[in-house]
Formats: sequence, C-alpha cells, structure tokens
Amino acid sequence: MSIGNHAAIDSFVSIATGAEIGDYVHISPHVSVIGGATGMLRMGHFTNLAAGCRVICGSDEFLGHGLIGSGAIPAVHRDKIKIAPVILANFANVGSNAVIMPGVSLAEGSVVAACAFVNKDTEPWTIYAGVPARPIKSRRRDMMLTHAKSLGY
Repeated sequence: MSIGNHAAIDSFVSIATGAEIGDYVHISPHVSVIGGATGMLRMGHFTNLAAGCRVICGSDEFLGHGLIGSGAIPAVHRDKIKIAPVILANFANVGSNAVIMPGVSLAEGSVVAACAFVNKDTEPWTIYAGVPARPIKSRRRDMMLTHAKSLGY
C-alpha cells in the first residue's frame, strides 16, 4: 500500500487489497474495498470515495462454474473469480453507497452518483447515475484544473 500527501482515510474503512492512493484523496467512513491479496485499487490525485461505497476488485463470477464464497472451498470446486484493478484517474469521485465492479476505470474527472452501480469504464468529465450507471451530464473541468495547478499539479 502506498499513500500520498494530504490523504484522509476515515474511521471504519476496510481495504483488503493492494492500494495506491494519490495526493489530496479522501476515503470516507464505512467504505470497503475487497478483492484479496491480488486485488488492486489505484486512486489518482484529488479523488474521493464517499461514505458506504463498495469497491470490488475481485469477485466470484456467479455463473455456476463452481461453488461460491469461501476460500475454504478447494480451488478445483470454486466458481471462476474475476480479479482486476479498479482505477480512479485524477479528479474522479464516487458517491455514497455506490458500487464499483472489478476492472472498472473511472476516467479523469468522472463522477459516480450516490447508489449507482458501475460495471463499465466511464468517460472523462462525465457524471454517471443509476443501476447500471449511465452518463447523465457533463462536468466542468477548467476551474478544477486551475485549482490543482495552483497546488503544483
């Protein structure tokens, strides 16, 4: 795990994967990041995970190829597992109680609304909402980039 400068990780956060956390990052209370020892979360600068969101870097596929759940089940009998990094590019933000699935990349400046379910990559500077998440609006970037530049980024 690596953590940049000016990062805040609140109480009751559980990160059970590898993590690379950039500068000026905030991870709010009750966030969970799962995916085991080979899972990975990468958060760029000025990114945020709001309260209660779930980042899933590894999960059973649930397609009936084997038994689901416990690592106590011998590997030969387990379902297929998808393990892929979740990446938040600079300025990406995730709202409260949203769920991000394995392998998703949130593009620079994209925002995921509260309670959204994201199973596909996002486009830059776009706001996503819904289940599954869909683009709903563009997001300004000029002022954010100006403020980041004044901090040396």
